[in-house]
Amino acid sequence: MLIRIKLDYRIALLFLLLAAGGCRTMNVELVDASVQKPSNVALYFSMDDPKGNPVAGVEASQFKIYEDGQLISEYESKQTILNPEVAIESYTLLLLDMSGSVVDSGQVPQVQAAVATFLENIQTNQKVAIYAFDGREDIQPIAKFGMREAALSRRNELLSKYDPKDPSTNLNGAIIKAVDELQSAKEKSKAPLSFGTLVVFTDGTDRAHRVTSEDAMKTLDENEVNTFVIGLGGEVDTKQMSEYGKDGYIHAENTAAIDDAFKKMAEKINAHALRYYLLSYCSPSRAGKHELSIKVEAGGNHGKLEYEFDAEGFRPECDPNDAPRFEPPDQAEAAQKQKNSADAPASGKKKKSSKNKDTQAEVTRRESFVIGNEPPDVGY
Repeated sequence: MLIRIKLDYRIALLFLLLAAGGCRTMNVELVDASVQKPSNVALYFSMDDPKGNPVAGVEASQFKIYEDGQLISEYESKQTILNPEVAIESYTLLLLDMSGSVVDSGQVPQVQAAVATFLENIQTNQKVAIYAFDGREDIQPIAKFGMREAALSRRNELLSKYDPKDPSTNLNGAIIKAVDELQSAKEKSKAPLSFGTLVVFTDGTDRAHRVTSEDAMKTLDENEVNTFVIGLGGEVDTKQMSEYGKDGYIHAENTAAIDDAFKKMAEKINAHALRYYLLSYCSPSRAGKHELSIKVEAGGNHGKLEYEFDAEGFRPECDPNDAPRFEPPDQAEAAQKQKNSADAPASGKKKKSSKNKDTQAEVTRRESFVIGNEPPDVGY
């Protein structure tokens, strides 16, 4: 009898251990939400597994939607996953090291081929631009954000005539300038949400010393740019490049490995993008504020996301496929100013504005990369 009790205890303990290790918590992070009449609610969020890897391919039916703790039937909610392109634009800037060490060593043809490989493998919904840098203060446009097909058709011309006016390497300064270009493109976007990704290719370290690595890193952190880096050869500072490439770093040991490195980087960026979901549903609520909870299980892991919304004026005839209207940054700021004015004390003394530059929908997670004249202004 004693033996059986001990055996049962061990079996129970084993089941507890399996249960504890078999289902772990995913990181589900809200990017933005849209609530609009007649009764549409849409959440844009990312999902990573416990190891930080993107969770892709989750179906709409795998999400359980709760309002005020009550499960809503998927037939009632008509829940669906929308294509993010209906409200989101993604910008990717490919920054190429075209300093003397790359151009004078005859590596340009390999870089040209690798750029073509990257463009052919990156998702078509990415708006891509290509810039080069050497020792000069400014980065040089090779192809600005625009038409990808036109650039692909002229890929052999893109870098063939590049002449490094300064053979040094202004890597740190180039990163800051590239982030500025990304931010400028995002500000011109008419989409409510925009994301920026920087991809850097380099064969060495910063030799120009125009800008410190601390300043470059500060720029990446403050602008929340997704950063990826490809480093070539033995002179690359692997530690520094890994810090710049917070979302992905690939080291190509020699010139022959450049093409494969660019292909893998495109695949890595594609996977990074697949962590995002735009889940839309029709709320059964018709008035009042409600606690929304989204629960999901995938790959043996589980996750949860919570959000509060106001259903005042909600009514039937909702179509979950309608494009969500995320509030653009300027409108969000104007609404905040109006609210502050309305909440000002009757004495006429206004409250201080809570204007914050972070309100400008800096929803770019982190994606960036590095590579390495001003040929025609061809678009990607």
